[in-house]
Amino acid sequence: MGLLERHAAFVRALRAAGMPVSVAEGLDAARAIGVVDLAERETLREAYAATLVKRPAHRPAFDALFDLWFPPVTGAASAVPPREDGPDAASADVPELRRRLAGFVVDGAAAAGDPEFTRFVRAMVERFGRQPAGPGRQAWFSYSVLRALSPGTLMAGMLGDVLGGQERGGMAEKVARRRLEDGLAAFEDAVASDVRRRIAEDSGIEKIARAAVKPPPDQVDFLRVTKADLAALRREVYPLARRLATRLTMKHKLGRRGRLDFRRTVRASLGTGGVPLATPMRPRRPHKPELVVLCDASDSVSAFSHFTLLLTYALREQFAKVRAFAFVDTVDEITRFFAPGADVVDAITRMTREADITRFGRSDYGRAFERFAEKYGDAIGPKTSLLILGDARSNYQPPALATLKRLAGEARHAYWLNPEPRAQWDTGDSVATPYGGVVEMIECRNLTQLAAFIEDL
Repeated sequence: MGLLERHAAFVRALRAAGMPVSVAEGLDAARAIGVVDLAERETLREAYAATLVKRPAHRPAFDALFDLWFPPVTGAASAVPPREDGPDAASADVPELRRRLAGFVVDGAAAAGDPEFTRFVRAMVERFGRQPAGPGRQAWFSYSVLRALSPGTLMAGMLGDVLGGQERGGMAEKVARRRLEDGLAAFEDAVASDVRRRIAEDSGIEKIARAAVKPPPDQVDFLRVTKADLAALRREVYPLARRLATRLTMKHKLGRRGRLDFRRTVRASLGTGGVPLATPMRPRRPHKPELVVLCDASDSVSAFSHFTLLLTYALREQFAKVRAFAFVDTVDEITRFFAPGADVVDAITRMTREADITRFGRSDYGRAFERFAEKYGDAIGPKTSLLILGDARSNYQPPALATLKRLAGEARHAYWLNPEPRAQWDTGDSVATPYGGVVEMIECRNLTQLAAFIEDL
């Protein structure tokens, strides 16, 4: 594969991984690599990153794909030259290899990416990484390398070497432990990178790229959110909450100048013989809206409900009043669990345990809307924005469209965010189109789509 074909394939892989790379940016990258020394791999990496990477969250996926399309070596070019003071990595016993690994970590060579450390990692993958993967088949695995060397069990010995008799438990130990943990993490990352390189050589770069590269946080599907993803989403959701509050404050109609100021108009007309040539208007009072969030908390959208409650937690600071309600087949107010200072994870746990949101455990949107109108109908008024979050799957129960229409009509704005792909709407027990005829329904599967919804308001 020539350089031009490899460049084009690399750009396509970045787009497939969810990174926004335009045609113009691809051309900028092509011009950049034309003026750098291609023999300097890290310079090439930074030239690509400077032209193609827009956000820090995209950098891990970029680095993983760059290592696949522009590997440092190919094949088994990984042997460590024989050591003068002992056997080489291909013949040394495991205790000796563990001592060498500890030496790299303690000296800082692991975290710094020292060339000798890199050759050591490749030798370990060559020696321990290939394992049986079925009848007559073998494959490369990271876990077999880590199992053979057990780097996590080296911490106690390395701490003793670094501290050298200093008092344990103080700041010196904390600093040393953090540095050693970074070195061990660098070893694990280097092993994973070399394993990916070898799998790509055996199975094809495109195949391993699709499986090995995790999408950036703004592309993670809400229905597949993990605990680790929630931490990243929590950092991203606060700016979106501020933008959502700003958008909902706007009035999408004419007459934005306010009402006529009659007193100032009469006063101004005195200078023109009583003819009101100027008509001053009263400035609009800033409007800080109120928000009601109605969230499906059933098992089918449990991951999405965690995110939406996280969004509710962030929105709390942007609105004059926020009231949150959750439902499965009955509804309960959960605002009390998201009081200022509460941890959002603890709040969700308490809600699951204490809130009265389920009778039989199966979603019933119609009954939930009717119960909401009966118990909490006064929560919605002319200053209220209603935000419904759920997949509109009601287990073939009556949808209560009239009740929803009445609630939406009493609100200032009403929107419905659906985490399912649009192609799955109206399949099975979905009532997406009937509900969408009452309240505008928007597909919202990830942060990118949520940001687009906010921008379109």
